[in-house]
Parts: sequence; structure tokens; C-alpha cells
Amino acid sequence: MRDTGADPETGTVTREISFSGIGKRYDGRGSGDVVALTEIDLELRRGEFVAVVGPSGCGKSTLLRLAAGLEEPTSGTVAVQTDSVGFIFQEATLLPWRTVRRNVELTAELRGVARATRRERATRALAAVGLTDFAGKLPGQLSGGMRMRVSLARALALEPRLMLLDEPFGALDEITRLSMQEELLRLYRDNAFSALFITHSVSEAVFLAGRVVVMSARPGRISEVIDIDLPYPRVRELRFDTAYTELVSRVSRTLKEAC
Repeated sequence: MRDTGADPETGTVTREISFSGIGKRYDGRGSGDVVALTEIDLELRRGEFVAVVGPSGCGKSTLLRLAAGLEEPTSGTVAVQTDSVGFIFQEATLLPWRTVRRNVELTAELRGVARATRRERATRALAAVGLTDFAGKLPGQLSGGMRMRVSLARALALEPRLMLLDEPFGALDEITRLSMQEELLRLYRDNAFSALFITHSVSEAVFLAGRVVVMSARPGRISEVIDIDLPYPRVRELRFDTAYTELVSRVSRTLKEAC
């Protein structure tokens, strides 16, 4: 039965994503099937920021692709309660021959959004990520951090209720990465979307999320879901707070045990 994400008493939708009994198996092409995920039960509540950490190959990105509808589970059900979804990949994936503005407009254009509407949305999205003055530039003229800002703007231009982020800051240098984490939290606050964020970085997960899901080595299972009891908005000074460092240590220990 499909999970509607609704409260059984009030009928109000409270869950943005529901993974129920999820398993994912890939054909090993003669070398045996590869089980990527098994027995995954997880909910993302509306307005929540959840980060997923785990060792390489544990199925983190597969989980995100299932939520995005890019793959189908072998078993179980995935229920996503909105069609308004922004997807941000590990790379910025910009078209080098299109200007920043036209890259930001691209997904809305492919979805048939009227030209005037998508230009208006692109203008707001570029302002939100601080790239108004770079609208006419080409991707090759931008730094890595700026290209990732364009990717964020492109997702924001869809006015998403749900953001799916697959290690978007993994290729950035440390200073730029920390800055982009703060930028993402500002956008999360200002745009009120739900977020499912995949990362290898425990410190990043704790800084961003309200809950951190720790996955085991393949086949990926959920070892533990840890509440991050730190208030929003979160500022850079939080990284030196004892409560933050203790949570980073706890998630790190759990991850080590899961491997």
C-alpha cells in the first residue's frame, strides 16, 4: 500500500518522504548481484533537514536517487509527497556554452515554465546566492564555489518544496566548503524547503542537519538515527561549541562501529 505521508487522525501531510522496507539490488552481470540497500525504513518530515553519512559504497547516493525517482527499488515503497523537487549533484553540471542566467533557467525551461516566469525566478535565485552581477558570465569564468552557487540557484528557480543534495560540496576546498554550508543553511531558512543531504563528512552533517542517519557498509542499512539537538539558525561559531564537537564525536563513533 502506498504511504500517503498523512497523519492518520487529522489527514494532514506531515512527511515529505517515506522509505518503507526498501531494498535495492543491481545485476552484477555474471559476477553475482550487488545488494546496495536492505531493510531501509526512514521518514523525512516536512520542513526537516536530514543528513545521511556512511562509508563509500553503502548506498547513500542510491537512496537519494530513489527519492528523486531516478531509480526504482527492488523491494519496498518510496513515497514522495511533492512534485516540487530540486536535485543538486556532486558536480555543478552546468552547460559551458550557456550563461549563468541561462543555466539557472534550464530546468524550468525543460519543464515548460513560461519564459517570463523562469526569468523572474532566475533573477530571484541569482540574488539569493549572491550572483546577480555574474548572470552574463559563462561557467568557465567562475570558481568552483561560484559554479556550485549556480547549481543551487538553478534548483531554487524551481521553487522546490524538497531539496535532494548528493555531496554537493565534496569537491570544494575547505574554506569554500564551510562558506557554502552556511550559505545552504541561509537558503534553507529563507525558502523553507525540506532537505535530504548526502555527505561523507560527519562534521558537515552535524552542522547542517536536525537528524543524522548513519548507514552501515554494503549492503547499506540504517545503523542509527541521531537527533542533532542544536538550535537554528546555526552560525560558524557553533563549530567551536562543546555540544557540537560532542555530537560530531558521537556520530563518528557510531559510523566507525557501523563499518
